[in-house]
Amino acid sequence: MERLKNLLRVLVPPSLRSTGRRVKLLKAIIDSIPDGVIAVDGQGRVILWNKAVSQMTGVMEKEILGKGDHAYAVPFYGKKRPLLVDLILKGEGEWSREYERFQRRGDVLTAEGFAPAAYGGKGLKFWTLAAPIKDEKGRVIGAVQCIRDIAERKRMEEELRWRSFHDPLTGVYNRTYFEEELRRLGVSRSYPVSLILCDVDNLKMINDFLGHDQGDEVLKRIAKAISNSVRASDVVARVGGDEFAVLLPWTDSRTAEQVAERILKAVERERSPELPLGLSVGYATASDPSRPLEDLYREADDMMYRDKLVRGLSPRSSVVHVLKAALREKDFAAEGHIERVKEFSLLLGEALGLSRPELELLELLAEVHDIGKIGVPDKVLFKPGRLTPEEREEVKKHPEIGYRIALSSPELAPVAELIFQHHERWDGRGYPQGLKGERINLLSRIVAIADAFDAMTSDRPYRRALSREEALEELKRGAGTQFDPKLVEVFLWLIGEKGDA
Repeated sequence: MERLKNLLRVLVPPSLRSTGRRVKLLKAIIDSIPDGVIAVDGQGRVILWNKAVSQMTGVMEKEILGKGDHAYAVPFYGKKRPLLVDLILKGEGEWSREYERFQRRGDVLTAEGFAPAAYGGKGLKFWTLAAPIKDEKGRVIGAVQCIRDIAERKRMEEELRWRSFHDPLTGVYNRTYFEEELRRLGVSRSYPVSLILCDVDNLKMINDFLGHDQGDEVLKRIAKAISNSVRASDVVARVGGDEFAVLLPWTDSRTAEQVAERILKAVERERSPELPLGLSVGYATASDPSRPLEDLYREADDMMYRDKLVRGLSPRSSVVHVLKAALREKDFAAEGHIERVKEFSLLLGEALGLSRPELELLELLAEVHDIGKIGVPDKVLFKPGRLTPEEREEVKKHPEIGYRIALSSPELAPVAELIFQHHERWDGRGYPQGLKGERINLLSRIVAIADAFDAMTSDRPYRRALSREEALEELKRGAGTQFDPKLVEVFLWLIGEKGDA
């Protein structure tokens, strides 16, 4: 307390030094400061240690007052060493190098640093300022140091720095960092340099039909697969909405090809029926600095599309894959409805002697005939009880919705009209157009029978499955009204002949 009174004599005008209450007021003011405040006298002994410092170090003021010989540094660093107050009193020397951003402005020193022993060993990232304490004649009689906890500020700075060079969704580098690294490698000695370009298949369709959450999951899994397939020193970046690039220093063309194959295999392992991952890959190599690295982009892009053709990735198969994944969100597809309808339809189509092109079209129709159910609300589609008239009208919209979806895709346009017709009836009482008899396309009539048979023999939210025999009896009763009677006759024979077909 005596040292604090001496400090008070320096800091407080004579007119305000009359009582001990002034000392208590000064102590309360200093303890209310959120930054840590330490003061030492001219011999480097502690004369002030506020509450904020006690919170940082766990050392109470009464334990440290009067101690010198750098004892006050131990709660911060775990050992004796100079603090900024010591550099004020004794000069900077080499200890200034122990701090970051060390500066002197007149008599004032500022710096940043890390005190590993603070907060019970958790450590303290701090900004600090130290200044001399002078008497009335300008003589230095001590020093005071403020210590500010800047952990949150540092965290935000690091996050901003990270975000400036990374894609926040996938965690890989962004295009800004990629382009800087491309320029750096262009003038480096890291040749040969290879570039792998990766394009996510059907991302827009995944977003449209499965939702953006699934689209984001596709991007994250592909980024992970790519990152796990390359070295830690290689640069993986998301350079577009559905495009990734990998920079491989010290990598020749043969090795780049091997890495590309590793990436494709890693993506294949991540694929599932619910998550239709697909990736097209191309690569290019610059053997020496005579070739600008920017030129690799065009060559890798060209090779990526050639690779699609070589691997037989037809747009139609990719589109169907995504649509089937979307339909799996509905219970029919999840229970294998699409595959069974396709099997029954092809069985009937082959028995009728359809040509190969007709069978291919029938197969595609069977795979996407229910795509319009994506537009039917789940509360209607999964309703356990009977549907209201309004809800039945909602369900009846799915052929038209499917028709519009198919028309929007060149790969599916050939079956758009067939989707539109697959709920028409032989007697003309179907929907949505009320077509009758052979005005309904043959392929739609085939799928209508296969669809109805599988629906009857599968559990539904509103009823239990019928037996095979019961379902066949229902088809007989519907022949000539709901279904083409000749097709029903052939189907009944086929199912009877094939048993568990």
